[in-house]
Amino acid sequence: MNSYAIIVAGGKGLRMGGEVPKQFLPIGGKPVLMRTIDAFRKALEGVQIVLVLPAEQHEYWKQLCEEYEFRSPELIAKGGETRFHSVRNGLALLPDDADAVVGVHDGVRPFVSADTIRRCYAAAAKGKAVVPVVPVVETVRQILPDGKSMTRPRDDYRLVQTPQTFPLALLKQAYQQPYTEAFTDDASVVEAMGKEIVMIEGNRENIKLTTPNDLCFAEFLTNIEVRSKR
Repeated sequence: MNSYAIIVAGGKGLRMGGEVPKQFLPIGGKPVLMRTIDAFRKALEGVQIVLVLPAEQHEYWKQLCEEYEFRSPELIAKGGETRFHSVRNGLALLPDDADAVVGVHDGVRPFVSADTIRRCYAAAAKGKAVVPVVPVVETVRQILPDGKSMTRPRDDYRLVQTPQTFPLALLKQAYQQPYTEAFTDDASVVEAMGKEIVMIEGNRENIKLTTPNDLCFAEFLTNIEVRSKR
């Protein structure tokens, strides 16, 4: 069974407060995006990766790969207007492989564990539509229409991560639907077809790097990894 991964890296890094897009910022001396790609290569032997980048970033990515002597994925798609359109562009580069599995992952989640990746793909290989999740540990309050708020039981909620993983044929079919603002992730696109979404346990370190504080935490995690290998 063939395995594919669409890694979406369309961020401009505005909340990081710098000019360099967050997917290219270095962590432990290596760009975030390269660490993310390596996580999949180490977890899944023979995985075929499609990288989705804004067109204006393709040349810069090529220069980074030369600088770091990094093997870039052969398939690179252009980012779209929204995440939906970016993923659809990535899917267009993949063959109609009825037995294949595909995962869609955020390029700025470099700390997804090999175990999380493998369990997601194993479940999708059985025909399931899979999202990794972690429990909510803080109190949740809902903002009501009148501006007031009320506490909600946190055990009723989960935080969704990536890779969101599916049979390739299913995801291709789902992305033939017209875009709506309700499509906030791949699971919501598949769910719109009436397909049940299965949750599996993710890993807490699999954070999406969005703010400068996230980058500091990423450096901390990288230092722990280095020490554990000594």
